[in-house]
Amino acid sequence: MSTEDAVVEKVRERYAAAAAAVRSGVDHELFEESQEQSSSGSSCCAGGQVEVGDAFGATLYAAEDAVQLPPEAVAASLGCGNPTAVAALAAGERVLDLGSGGGIDVLLSARRVGPDGFAYGVDMTDEMLDLARTNAAKAGAENVEFLKGTIEDVPLPDGAVDVVISNCVINLSVDKPKVLAEMFRVLAPGGRIGISDVVAEDHLSPADRADRGSYVGCIAGALSRQEYLDGLAAAGFAGVEVEFTHEAVPGMHGAIIRATKPGA
Repeated sequence: MSTEDAVVEKVRERYAAAAAAVRSGVDHELFEESQEQSSSGSSCCAGGQVEVGDAFGATLYAAEDAVQLPPEAVAASLGCGNPTAVAALAAGERVLDLGSGGGIDVLLSARRVGPDGFAYGVDMTDEMLDLARTNAAKAGAENVEFLKGTIEDVPLPDGAVDVVISNCVINLSVDKPKVLAEMFRVLAPGGRIGISDVVAEDHLSPADRADRGSYVGCIAGALSRQEYLDGLAAAGFAGVEVEFTHEAVPGMHGAIIRATKPGA
């Protein structure tokens, strides 16, 4: 197994275990401790008990949003932001969530775009897909679909969506240029991205980032701010913005990333 394949498998195993923890009601701190035994470094993507409001990602959602969703969808939130708010979704839009996990951002997106809109989620982990589909059924969401696939090879045609969102997942990819190119491909002309991710300050080298945390903990694989700006521009995006919101570990931040695909 190559180094990249090993990273992908470790990420898959981690999020499969997270889904299982949510389903069983296992204390998420115990889950995190078991992960840290096999991977040194802190995690910015999770923590606290598997209960509404205690997972790291859940604290970044408005209470009125979280209360409308199944508790398991909120508990499975392992992100570093709230991309549905970042993307400023409007009624009738088609939305894609890259690395949709337990489905919280897809379900919130479906509410925001309304019955004339649609929300897709893509995830590579069977356990998370099962959890997300269960959560969608509990929420009574009909304008959603969860697809198995990777964020480097999205199972949707060109120009299929108006908005791409993602929550602390792009940093986990081993081929980020491919992810950025896929976002551009699936967007309709004039479409946009609203991403939450962990981003490093420009002075931190890849080795510096690895010193601050593990790959599966959303730290070692993070892009720098300039790498994000350059990568999105190279993929064809315009109006690229990277805004730091809060520090995850020294020199590395939760961030909002916005950009637009040129066109009508």
